[in-house]
Parts: sequence; structure tokens; C-alpha cells
Amino acid sequence: MTELDLISEVAPRVLQIGDRGPPFAGLLAVDGARYGISSFADRRLLVVIFTSNRCPTVKAYEERLRTLQEDYGPQGVQIVAINSNDPHLYPEESYERMVEFARESSYNFPYLVDDRQRTARAYGATRTFHVFVLDERRTLRYQGRFDDSRLPARVTSDDLRNALEDLLEGRAVRVPLTRPFGCSLDYV
Repeated sequence: MTELDLISEVAPRVLQIGDRGPPFAGLLAVDGARYGISSFADRRLLVVIFTSNRCPTVKAYEERLRTLQEDYGPQGVQIVAINSNDPHLYPEESYERMVEFARESSYNFPYLVDDRQRTARAYGATRTFHVFVLDERRTLRYQGRFDDSRLPARVTSDDLRNALEDLLEGRAVRVPLTRPFGCSLDYV
């Protein structure tokens, strides 16, 4: 195996705007059910967010995530949070801790475990707080950050909300690509 092979195995290619969202299936959620991309076929837009239990950035966005689902759920938008961190490297990322974290955070959307990191690799997630928005055909229309600041008072660009508004109004996303920030997603 060459050095390039090792790099590409560790750092997957990030999904590009216009790419079809890779399907996922059978991911265990904190509610005990299993979900796949087809579980949300009735939803107009699917917001896939790679997240974590331990990342300070994720913790800073708990309320904004709930509010986003409350605001846009009635319009056919569904958030799906996916934890792809290895609990052997970080015990705080265990399924049991996910269940506690989702309850403590009052999550109002599915929180799934990607225990083999297949979904994260397919999407090319690089951070725990990496956002992907898929349209009705499950084509990627936005990829990057939720907004531009961990601190709500310092937000100057509501990137994800802007993308959702554009798509719900039938427009092209004004800024379809931003740089995600947060904790690194460690591939094993």
C-alpha cells in the first residue's frame, strides 16, 4: 500500500455539490429503532449532520439544532444527526452515552450511530459538526457549517438556514459550500 492509498483510506473524499447523497441503512438510533435514508423519503429536505457527544462545538449548538428542527420540520425538513466516532478511542462516544446525551440535550430528531464509520466515509465528513443538505432527489445542495460562530451572539451568517430557505423557495443555494468547523472526526 502506498502513502497515497493510506491517506485516501484515512481521509475520504468529501461529497461534492450535485453528487447524489450516499444511501445508508440500518443505523441504530438512540430511540432503539434502525434508520436509513429511505426512512425519510417523505421529507422534502434531509439535513445530515455528523456530530459527537464530547465535542464542545456540538454542545454549543444543542439549542440551535432543536430550534432548527422545530422551525423547519413543518416545512418538510428533517435533521438526522450521526455519530461516527469510535467509542474505543473515546468512551464518551458509546451508544449508551449517546442515549444519555440525546435525552439531556432534548433532541427532537433522530441521533444515529455509525459504528463502522461507513456513512461518514461515504459523505467525506471531516468534523463533528459537518452539515450536508440533500434535496428531494437526495442530491447534495449544501455542505459545510451550520453558521459562522459557536457563540450565538457572534453569528453573522446563518449558512444552513439560508440554504434551507433557498431550497424551500425553489432557488439555487446562494452559498452552497462553506468550511465546517468543530472537532476532527477521527477515522480508524
